[in-house]
Order: sequence, then structure tokens, then C-alpha cells
Amino acid sequence: MFTLTDQLEDEIEIEGKIYPLDLAFDTVLRFFDLMDDETFFDHEKINIAFKMFVDTDDEFDFNTKYRAVKTIVETFIIRDESNDSDDGGTSKQLYDLKQDAEYIYASFLQEYGIDLIDQQGKLRWEKFLALLSGLRDNTRFKEIVGIRAAELPRGKGMEEERKRLRKLKRIYALKKDQKTKEAELDAMFNMLAGGR
Repeated sequence: MFTLTDQLEDEIEIEGKIYPLDLAFDTVLRFFDLMDDETFFDHEKINIAFKMFVDTDDEFDFNTKYRAVKTIVETFIIRDESNDSDDGGTSKQLYDLKQDAEYIYASFLQEYGIDLIDQQGKLRWEKFLALLSGLRDNTRFKEIVGIRAAELPRGKGMEEERKRLRKLKRIYALKKDQKTKEAELDAMFNMLAGGR
């Protein structure tokens, strides 16, 4: 959980020893890409994810790596949120970090003067999420999220506006949302847990 009073945790204890963690936003985004990559088996994904997150040359068995990755994902990566948006508290997912990468990049540059490419390996995941949720409505990312969240207008004389908004919703429609990715992660962890 992100607070202003505590330091961000950057270590994990594995078998009684402390190891540094890499929780830069780009590492977490590569993790999501890895989870979507169908060329790897689930157990291979765990092994790769462990190497991505935990800075060590020590060898561990699969069960230890599995538990560490599951802890990292549940503790640091998956947040219990409903998009941090002003969509009336619904849990409908309105953005995808991969699909909306260009809009997010442009919006961070516009809003904060932060070049996310320059911040790779530096900007922590939790800070990235906090900045993402703080973007103003006049940024491209928030404009697109607004289009996705907008309800079609009703009433007589609104036909053209409905048509325009439907077209925009089709253009900016999500292919695969973050909630689906989180459900897939849960399913993978559950399947691996059952097979151990």
C-alpha cells in the first residue's frame, strides 16, 4: 500500500535471507507482457518472473520461486482498485497499460514533464500508479478514459452525438483489460498451486 509515511519496500525475505527487489514500473510492465506470452509454459513464466524481480544469483527450487513471485504480485503489483477513476465507483476497467502506452507516455510528459523512457529502471511501480491516477482530465490518456466511461446521451436530438460517441468508443475500445489479466494471473497461480 502506498503511503507518504513509510518507505517503499525494496527487499524480500526468502528462506531467511534478504534479497533486493526490482519493482521499477517497466519491470512490472514486462512481467505483464510475460504473462500474456503464450510461447512460455506457466512454470517457465514463474522462473523468468523470479529473475526479473529478485536480484540474486542464488539457486532456489521451483516452489520457493513460485511463493516469492506470488508474494511479490499480491503485495506490490496487484492493487485493489476500481481504476482510480471518477466513474461513479463502478469496477469497469477503463484502461490497459499496454494498449494505452502511447497516451500514458504523452500524458506523463505533458502533466509532469516526466519522460517514462528515461525513467525505466528508476521509477517505482507504486509511484507510477500514483502519478497515473493523478493525471488531469486535459491529458490525452484521461480524455480517452473519459470516452470509454461516457454514457451514450439519450433523448431527442442527440442522434448525432450518440453516433459520434459510438464511433469514438469503437476506436478506443479495449482489447483486453487489466481485470482480465489479473484473473488470468490468479488462475495461473491456482493451477500451479494445484500441481505442486
